[in-house]
Amino acid sequence: MKRAIPVLVLSVAGLIPVWRYAPSDGATTTTEASAPASTPSASSSGDGSSQVVKGTTVNTEKGPVQVEVTFDGDSIGSVRMLQQPNHPQTEAAVPKLIASTLEAQSADVDTVSGATITSDGYRESLQAAIDAQAKSAAAASSSPSASATASQVVPGSAVNTEKGTVQVEVTFDGDSIGSVRMLQQPNHPQTEAAVPKLIASTLEAQSADVDTVSGATITSEGYVESLQAALDARG
Repeated sequence: MKRAIPVLVLSVAGLIPVWRYAPSDGATTTTEASAPASTPSASSSGDGSSQVVKGTTVNTEKGPVQVEVTFDGDSIGSVRMLQQPNHPQTEAAVPKLIASTLEAQSADVDTVSGATITSDGYRESLQAAIDAQAKSAAAASSSPSASATASQVVPGSAVNTEKGTVQVEVTFDGDSIGSVRMLQQPNHPQTEAAVPKLIASTLEAQSADVDTVSGATITSEGYVESLQAALDARG
């Protein structure tokens, strides 16, 4: 009877490593599941035929949506998000939209469930980029001597205001205003809040005919003057 007790103790001790080992499998699964999904990266054709085209900025209820498309010849090589709503549904939907685009080679992609607004904005911006590339390709084929890059960057005049200097830089995509960047602006909270609104209005109006932002009248007037100078300089 006395010999049975040590044997029982040794048997129980031998089971302890088995009990302690089990949780490690669960930890590995959790780590793998938490890895973030990545957006497909741009691929280079290596023969100089790649062209990068920005789509229009589409203002949705959830936030602005804008894509950038890299064309390899006439094919869509990659799509990158320049702007997107900061929502979990959007973050989950974007990789699916891009994968569908690369497969369809067009903007004819299905809406992702739970991200209808983002999907609609994505398709609109994507179609604008596809149309711009087609227009550029048609122009290049009809005029072989034309530059392969339709973009042109023009700085506006530096306008001295009571609040500080205001100056813009405009990127033209063909005949359209593709983007506006501030080179100089007053260091004021009102200005920082007004500039995105002024730029959004410019991209929508495609001209310097934009409304003054309340609380930033002086900056708005300087912005419009510098913008108009850039438009006039391009001709």
